[in-house]
Amino acid sequence: MSNFIEIKNLNFSYPGDQADPSVQVLHDISLEIKKGEFVAVLGRNGSGKSTLAKLLNLILIPTSGSVSVGGKQLSADMSEEEITEIRKLIGMVFQNPDNQLVATVVEEDIAFGPENLGVAPEEIRRRVDEALEIVGMTEFAKHSPHQLSGGQKQRIAIAGMIAIMPECIVFDESTAMLDPKGRKEVMRTIETLNREKGITVITITHNMEEAVSADKVVVIDRGRIVQQGSPKEVFSRPEQLWGLGLSVPQVTELFDMLRCLGAELPEGVISEEQGAKLLFELLTGKN
Repeated sequence: MSNFIEIKNLNFSYPGDQADPSVQVLHDISLEIKKGEFVAVLGRNGSGKSTLAKLLNLILIPTSGSVSVGGKQLSADMSEEEITEIRKLIGMVFQNPDNQLVATVVEEDIAFGPENLGVAPEEIRRRVDEALEIVGMTEFAKHSPHQLSGGQKQRIAIAGMIAIMPECIVFDESTAMLDPKGRKEVMRTIETLNREKGITVITITHNMEEAVSADKVVVIDRGRIVQQGSPKEVFSRPEQLWGLGLSVPQVTELFDMLRCLGAELPEGVISEEQGAKLLFELLTGKN
């Protein structure tokens, strides 16, 4: 796979006040994300992970360093047309779906983005129908989005982004406000977009179970990348994550505790399915 996003020596500072004219949030970030990859970005509050996401489609402009998306170098002097083209390549879904719902009917809300891009009406109809099918919300096409559950609203927000047909979608804490059922619905949709549709996915999350599905996990602390690798590589070092104020998947923590009590269990267990199988074998004596 070729690189879809290339970040080199990226720094970003927010404007401060007279006493402190700037506040540096990101420090010398370098990162490569391949086309079609699923990347989870972890970090405690204030670590800079959401700031990084906003730099990818020019919501914010880097202080120094470079960001390239789809082979296009991002810069502060890009024209409105160039910025629009970048935002066609990489879209964002935010934490609160209510902030992204703009119409009183679900299918009209999904059509809003393509309409603003000047897409032909018949193509809009096709995209809306396809997006609803992908997120499993076809039967709600004529409903009011504001009467849906939190998970359903977030899936409609995702459908609106799918209708724009970006090559990459960034999910910025998109499950944080949802109950467990809604979170599962949204994660199932995200995995479908990545695995079946080939869309590059970047998810920013505090939920370690969500990161298990990713191809790569990136850990940011105080504006710096401190770890990156496969989920198994990152979660196999729980002490390092705990030291950063983060957790590990519950099954990983459970197996770590059982090993401390003397159970002969392997390290690097990160999925509930694998954990259940190993515990069954331990308890029944089967292997």
